[in-house]
Amino acid sequence: MLAQQRQQAILDRVRAEGGVRVADLVRELGVSDMTIRRDLEVLADRGMLAKVHGGATALGPGSTEEPGFVAKSARQQQEKEAIARRAARLVRPGTAVALSAGTTTWALAHHLVAVAELTVITNSIPVAEVFHRTPRADRTVVLTGGVRTPSDALVGPVAVAAIRRLHVDTLFLGVHGMSTRAGFTTPNLLESETDRELVTAAGRLVVLADHTKWNTVGISTIADLSEADLVVSDPALPEEARAELSERACEVIIAEGTQ
Repeated sequence: MLAQQRQQAILDRVRAEGGVRVADLVRELGVSDMTIRRDLEVLADRGMLAKVHGGATALGPGSTEEPGFVAKSARQQQEKEAIARRAARLVRPGTAVALSAGTTTWALAHHLVAVAELTVITNSIPVAEVFHRTPRADRTVVLTGGVRTPSDALVGPVAVAAIRRLHVDTLFLGVHGMSTRAGFTTPNLLESETDRELVTAAGRLVVLADHTKWNTVGISTIADLSEADLVVSDPALPEEARAELSERACEVIIAEGTQ
């Protein structure tokens, strides 16, 4: 295999899976460790991927890039569904939960429609619509007001004021990215303020984030990694991420069934 073909194969793998390990590429492509590292160096110099310890990851989006809800819902569908299914097991009947905006929390909402005596607080229009389409007499849903973002979140002073006097047992937080340096982040300044208010209102913080969110950084921090009680992700979450999250007192739950 020519170097150009090998580098294209590496790039295709990174784009498809979000990241690669040198050891896996050595085994799969049948070349030396040094050759793979040289290929990664070339691709990184061209701005096509980011080198990390032991491998490479796809370049994250810009810190203020905010895709629309429909665009985001098409990404990592299998991983998000598995994460949502696993997260739903954390919800007991008769409790109050908050669901932030996001396509993974939207997937979670579908798994909570059958939970009895549930109170749901959300700033997500699509999440509220899931519960509206399947009404229950024993369920209460509170949709905050606010300014609508491209991802269909309601944010800003009205949303913050609506949340400020509320208290919930658990917040399920969707995030744009998570990293050691920046914590859990969003590309929208007003959304970070609203999400921080949700974090304050919750007795327990559960972050729902697939593996592609690791080392992606939005412009504004919602919370430090250490503030999360649980992070639910998928099997492709790098070992580096699992170790870093665990070090900061977060329990990491891996949702199986995505590979």
